[in-house]
Amino acid sequence: MSEMQPVGVGVIGCGNISSAYMRMFKTLPAVQVVACADLRREAAEAMAQQWEIAQVLSVDELLATPEIEIVLDLTIPAAHGEVALAALAAGKSVYNEKPLALTRSEGKQMLALAAGRGLRVGGAPDTFLGGGLQTCRELIDAGAIGTPVAATAFMMSRGHEHWHPNPAFYYQKGGGPMFDMGPYYLTALVSLLGPVARVSGATRITRPQRTISSQPRYGEVIDVEVPTHVAGLLDFAAGPIGTIMTTFDVQASTLPWIEIYGTAGTLAAPDPNTFGGPVRLRLAGENEWKEIPVTRPYVENSRGLGLADMAEAMRTGRPHRANGDLAYHVLDIMHAIHDASHEGRHVMLESTCTRPESMPA
Repeated sequence: MSEMQPVGVGVIGCGNISSAYMRMFKTLPAVQVVACADLRREAAEAMAQQWEIAQVLSVDELLATPEIEIVLDLTIPAAHGEVALAALAAGKSVYNEKPLALTRSEGKQMLALAAGRGLRVGGAPDTFLGGGLQTCRELIDAGAIGTPVAATAFMMSRGHEHWHPNPAFYYQKGGGPMFDMGPYYLTALVSLLGPVARVSGATRITRPQRTISSQPRYGEVIDVEVPTHVAGLLDFAAGPIGTIMTTFDVQASTLPWIEIYGTAGTLAAPDPNTFGGPVRLRLAGENEWKEIPVTRPYVENSRGLGLADMAEAMRTGRPHRANGDLAYHVLDIMHAIHDASHEGRHVMLESTCTRPESMPA
């Protein structure tokens, strides 16, 4: 990131994910965290002490602080829309953790309010800006696999109740494998292949209840409200056909994270929940995969990179990469897959987005 006057950031939500952001911000001059807030004031105070944040404020006080230009919303997903709309109404640009919101309606309201007030909306995940997926982007743009024909993406899991200390949310409205992990895979695919025009899907709830086997809620039974196995077909506007599967119902799998199939070869992309590699390539006529060196920057955990890019873009007047249109398009795709299954039809997407610019080498 280039030298410039840093953009003041206020953080709302001081839970576990906040530390990854704060660690990254210490290395990026584009942002300066001015204040933090949390419904649990002790959480905000602990974060402020750990990361040397000057002010611990209430949410209302934070939204009224003039030097804050971006609100980083790290609240629970159910609050993303409410908090972001309040920030925009207060004249702040906003960057949300994933997903952008729970409903299309909230997402549309956010984009409309921001556009009307000359503000910006951004959203996680920003892993597509990392060295691994940017290396994949570079290979595709250079024609290394020829013309992209198809893609697959697989998030295979037996469920979060086996390891997460508080897994109930993942089986309630706003949860499920697609809304939890789908943003990483879909954002990666859109950044590599462009927007999606049409989807179909199939979903199921495999077990109506789950029993927690992690601590501290071992033995507690969870009611399952959302599909736990979600399969989608994606017709990309540029032509490729994508297949995505996200599940909490699979005990074991050898499927890849993401593969892109072209007329001249196949590209195996890394885990889109990370920033690094490996990146593997196998061209037509070759008998072996070869690992491609990841020479692009940001291969360690760099959560917050998207917000820093947004801050720099605000100063220089260019579009930012992890932007609201991209985040909303991913939200729209996720809902459309569920809608297609429920309604028994293809869904033509109302949303689209511009494929984000690649990161500078």
